[in-house]
Amino acid sequence: MGKKVVLFSLQTFSSMGGIQKMTRTLSHALNVLAKRNNWSFELWSVYDSNNDVITDYLPAENFKGFKKKRTLCTLKTILAAPKLDIVILSHVNLAVLGILVKMINPKCEIWLIAHGIEVWRPLSKTKNLFLKRCDKIISVSEFTRQQMILRHPVNEEKCFVLNNAIDPFLKLPTVFSKPEHLLKRHRFKDTTPVILTLTRLASSEQYKGHDQVIKALGNLKSKFPDLKYILAGKHDHKEEIRIQKLISNSKVDEELILTGFVEDNELSDYFLLADLFVLPSKKEGFGIVFIEAMANGLPVICGNADGSVDAIRNGELGTAINPDSPVELEAAIINHLENPVSLSQRKELQEKCLRYFNEDVYISNLEKLFFNA
Repeated sequence: MGKKVVLFSLQTFSSMGGIQKMTRTLSHALNVLAKRNNWSFELWSVYDSNNDVITDYLPAENFKGFKKKRTLCTLKTILAAPKLDIVILSHVNLAVLGILVKMINPKCEIWLIAHGIEVWRPLSKTKNLFLKRCDKIISVSEFTRQQMILRHPVNEEKCFVLNNAIDPFLKLPTVFSKPEHLLKRHRFKDTTPVILTLTRLASSEQYKGHDQVIKALGNLKSKFPDLKYILAGKHDHKEEIRIQKLISNSKVDEELILTGFVEDNELSDYFLLADLFVLPSKKEGFGIVFIEAMANGLPVICGNADGSVDAIRNGELGTAINPDSPVELEAAIINHLENPVSLSQRKELQEKCLRYFNEDVYISNLEKLFFNA
């Protein structure tokens, strides 16, 4: 038997956030590599239960869910530590487990996946100690890699970039016409220009930039009278109240549609319904939603102050603007709406996105990290 690899996560299958999506894709890639190289691979999740596993990504026998039983997870980790060769932590909040494994088994390689805001801030003494003992720090974007080097006492030589990839089981369109059922549901015409933002709307995370889009709608609707803005994603009550007040103050009640949470089976349809995806965020570690949009042929506007630029390959695939500039945002939206992409251009955007962010490329880059290439 070759290497024994364990990926630790806080949560993988029982929630749908960006880190969870990334962890699912990573677990599938690691399972592929384990089979290819005759390794042993398991995914251990602190908050999931065993029944949460989605076996498309890895066999149920390779998954351990501890159902929020942190003490049990810690004890199992201590017992397993002497036999482990590589431990990958999907979040810095799992630092204690990494320290324990390294103390028990110094030869075991410890890797950390660094995403975004969880490491773009001062860290506790325990987490800084963990970073010093890490063998590899894998950032999802060049921006996050630079933040790790600038903010924390880490050796630059052990910091690498592994961009996120499209979920290998995400269903992608081959036809790019607007879905009839959504046109009927929202009472849109096929020619109605539609802007889409899809993100978690939390009162504690007011950096996504949807406020700027709402404020821009007042000017945009005078130029595009039929314009609609779909703001999609789960929101808490406090944020809903704030958004509704902003909508009323901006006088865009007719132009804006709040959908709430969008089910997985309709995500692609909403990307197809829209003419432009806009998320001028300031704190995206990478922004999986950007590559999901482009994989559905939807042009993207993002911010230029975070990891989003990796998702659009520094402007090759999408448009990056200063997220604090309403003028830049409005100009970029106008330019896209005045020059809408054709169905063939949507297909071309999909192909270009998948060329860079498909799972085969992801697995190849991940494999290089194992063999220090």
